[in-house]
Amino acid sequence: MRKSDLINNISDKTGIPKVDVLVTVETLLKEIKENLAKGENIYVRGFGSFITKKRAAKIGRNIKKNVAVNIPEHYIPAFKPSKEFVNEVKQMHNTQ
Repeated sequence: MRKSDLINNISDKTGIPKVDVLVTVETLLKEIKENLAKGENIYVRGFGSFITKKRAAKIGRNIKKNVAVNIPEHYIPAFKPSKEFVNEVKQMHNTQ
């Protein structure tokens, strides 16, 4: 499913015009990105958490040049689903 499919489904189910749904979805995604960039986690009860994970510094390897490369400590975005979300997905896949 693409973002456009998601917007169409939400619009069809709620009766809200697609333009309004698009603005809402874009704003939600923008807020998630901005808050994670600031180091703030986002918790959505019953759905999951958008968090930043710390990756330790390590030594990588450039295979073409056969040279060791220092990779500094950095943060990456991650999503951790809630237990309810995980259980719901498991149940749906078990019934198929």
